[in-house]
Amino acid sequence: MIALYIILGVLGFLLIIIVISNIKIVKQTEKIIVERLGAYRTTWGVGLHMLLPFFDRVALRVSMKEQVKDFEPQSVITKDNVTMQIDTVVFFVVTDAKLYAYGVDNPMSAINYLSATTLRNIIGELALDECLTSREIINEKMRKILDEATDPWGIKVNRVEVKNILPPKDIREAMEKQMRAEREKREKVLLAEGQKQSAILVAEGEKQSEILKAEADKQKAILRAQGEAESLREMKQAEADSIRMVKEAEAEGLRLINESSPTEEALKLRYFEALAKIADGQATKIFLPSDMAKVGSLASVVKEVTKEDK
Repeated sequence: MIALYIILGVLGFLLIIIVISNIKIVKQTEKIIVERLGAYRTTWGVGLHMLLPFFDRVALRVSMKEQVKDFEPQSVITKDNVTMQIDTVVFFVVTDAKLYAYGVDNPMSAINYLSATTLRNIIGELALDECLTSREIINEKMRKILDEATDPWGIKVNRVEVKNILPPKDIREAMEKQMRAEREKREKVLLAEGQKQSAILVAEGEKQSEILKAEADKQKAILRAQGEAESLREMKQAEADSIRMVKEAEAEGLRLINESSPTEEALKLRYFEALAKIADGQATKIFLPSDMAKVGSLASVVKEVTKEDK
C-alpha cells in the first residue's frame, strides 16, 4: 500500500513538472511557432499558453522587433576595375513569423548572401568616383532589391546603409594627394580673392576720400566767394553811404551859405581860399580861368543856385 502511494506521489510530481514545463509565456515583442507531431500547428502571440505534452513543441521563438545585421566587408569590383572592400548594415523587421520560420533555412545567412550578391551587381555598374559619391543611390537600390527578395520570407527590409568603402592603398594615397592639391588650390584661390577684395576696398576708400575732399574744397570755395561777395557788397554800400553823406553835407553847407546871404566879395574870397588849398595839394598843374572877372559871375551863379535849392 505504501509503495502504491509512493508511485502515485512520484507520478503526481512528474505530472506537475510536465504541466509546468509545457506552460509558455509569450512576451510582447515576440511570437512562438508551435508544431504538433512535426507539423505547423499555430502561432502564439503575447500571453500565457500551454503545450499538449508529448505532442506539441516550440519550433521557434521569433523576435518582432526591428533588427540590425552588420555583415562582414565584401570584396567588390567597380566598373573601372578597381577592387575594394565594402561592408553594409541591414535594418529589417519580421512581419510574418510563420513565413520567417518556414520560408528559408537560416534567414540571416540568406540575407547575408543576398546582400553580398546585390552589392556586387550594383557596384559593378558604377565607377570608383560614382561609388564614393553615390551612397544614397546604392543604399536605396539595395533596400528595394532586398525588400522584394525577402518578402516571401516574412521579412521587411527598412533600410540598408553602406558603412565603409575601402579602396586599395595606392588608390587611397592618390586620393589623399588629390584632396591635398584641391585644398591648396582652394587656399590660393581664397587668398587671391581676399587680396583682390582688399585692393578693391582700398581703391574704394581712396575714391571716397578724393570725392569728399573735392566736395570740401567746393564748399570752401563757395563760402569764400560768398564771403568776398558779401564783403564787396558791404564796401560798396559803405561807399554809397559815404557819397550820400557827402552830398547831404554839401547840400547842408550850401543851405547854410544861402541862409547867411553871402556877398560877392565873400564868395570871391572863398573861391581864392579854395584855390589856395588846391595849390597846397599834390597836383602839378592848376588851371585858372582866363578871365578873373568870370569869378564874380561864377559867384553870382552859385548864389542863384543856392537860392533855387532853398
